[in-house]
Amino acid sequence: MIERTPVFDAVCQIVLFLGLLVAVLPFAVVILAATQDIRAVNQVPLPIVPGPHFLDNLAEAWTRAHLGSKLFNSFVFASAVAFGKVAFSAMAAFAIVYFRFPGRILIFWAVFVTLMLPLEVRIVPTYAVAANVLQPFQTILNVTGLTSLIAFVTGVEVKLNWGLLNSYTGLALPLVATATGTFLYRQFFLTLPDELAEAAKMDGSGPIRFFFEVLLPVSRPTMAALATIMFVWAWNQYLWPLLVTTDPAFGTATTQLKELIPSEFGLPDWNVAMAGTLIVMAPPLLVIILMQRWFVRGLSATDK
Repeated sequence: MIERTPVFDAVCQIVLFLGLLVAVLPFAVVILAATQDIRAVNQVPLPIVPGPHFLDNLAEAWTRAHLGSKLFNSFVFASAVAFGKVAFSAMAAFAIVYFRFPGRILIFWAVFVTLMLPLEVRIVPTYAVAANVLQPFQTILNVTGLTSLIAFVTGVEVKLNWGLLNSYTGLALPLVATATGTFLYRQFFLTLPDELAEAAKMDGSGPIRFFFEVLLPVSRPTMAALATIMFVWAWNQYLWPLLVTTDPAFGTATTQLKELIPSEFGLPDWNVAMAGTLIVMAPPLLVIILMQRWFVRGLSATDK
């Protein structure tokens, strides 16, 4: 038990206040800059009084960057990634915890080790797979000589090609696997009593029914927490959408912000860029606000 004293309380309040300043100050600067005109936003120091051009800057950013369609693309992309990560993580953890097969612990640690390989490290092979999903099968046919054999017998040269570039599938599918979600679900499933699975088995419930009717309902807080984290993570992705969406029709809102950055010889209208930033920030912020209660329950439940 921590003894509370006036000095200790004062120190805690000061630390919390400093942390609040560090977290809120950049956001406040963005809001202030988004309310100014081009002259005021380039003043040093930046005016601390909000200006009257907030709505004008929002409209200019929305029109110039075509944020309507880009926000829709980002929502589809982030929702698909969040749903895929939750689904695959739950199924992977279910197999590791409730099925007894040789090497399951080794498989879990192999999945867990991938936490040390972020997307930026494996971006080249991931892009190669997205450019042609069937390339590994084509390589097997070439190495084994089956390509030459089929061409000799039938006169047809086999060339397998299925690209996912410039598509919602290419945006989301390579990112749906997650070691973090698998670990989170595994730790939750391990806290559930063994009697739960035994009772379901005695009632005639098979693995699939046990998974959908017992495990998923009791893991809703974990599901909500993971979905919230992964939605925000996917929404903020920049490098991967930039690589796989050469067609502007499939661009995301985050990558589209580059259209608002002043060029080297263009007008330094950072007020419009900051207004666009606020528009792009709004959806994930709204998701966090709406999911806050479930998010906290999923990460800090007493039974974990």
